[in-house]
Amino acid sequence: MKRGAKHIVWDWNGTLVDDLHLVVSATNVAFELAAPGLSIKVTADEHRRDFRRPISEYYGSVLGRPLTEAEFVELDRVFHDAYRTGLAELALAVGALDALRGWTGTQSLLSMWFHDELVPTVTRYELTSHFIRVDGLRERLGGEQAHKAGHLKRHLAELRLEGADVVLIGDSIDDADAAASVGARCVLYTGGFTDPAKLRAYGVPVADTLLEAVALAA
Repeated sequence: MKRGAKHIVWDWNGTLVDDLHLVVSATNVAFELAAPGLSIKVTADEHRRDFRRPISEYYGSVLGRPLTEAEFVELDRVFHDAYRTGLAELALAVGALDALRGWTGTQSLLSMWFHDELVPTVTRYELTSHFIRVDGLRERLGGEQAHKAGHLKRHLAELRLEGADVVLIGDSIDDADAAASVGARCVLYTGGFTDPAKLRAYGVPVADTLLEAVALAA
């Protein structure tokens, strides 16, 4: 019999912060650079259906050709520059504050966004007091690095937590795979970057709201 969870590890982008529209917009700016004049644009629904890691493979599938490493580095830079232009207008996901306040155990934040930008952003939203640890990427190539599993392992080691005591709440299959890799449970949220049908087909609990996700975590 599994023991109850003591701790939630939250994902950031697409989970606690509602940034799908900004991600899609920034992605299309990158595609415009990669294929000038071809008017290659993805919709939010297409992005939710097709996005995957490594991100270079996702870009290549949309552009219809593989990318060189140098090309991807440039597209990644363009994407993040475009993303930053809309940061100040982003809102938290519906129910995020109530979900954070509703959990009686400890909580932390693990994101695949740059650590030195994540921390001040979390502070700006006045969320710091909810988390006993906040971790983002220390590397400078955003999102292309290894999947989330290795980052979660290090995150839990710093917290001195065992996977069996943890539930990860996120919005992607990568979140579910990361949780499984450390023996943690996972609840997937349908309001983020992944098509809900894909999440429901994956075999882990799925929630349509963040409050429901916390209830499932409990």
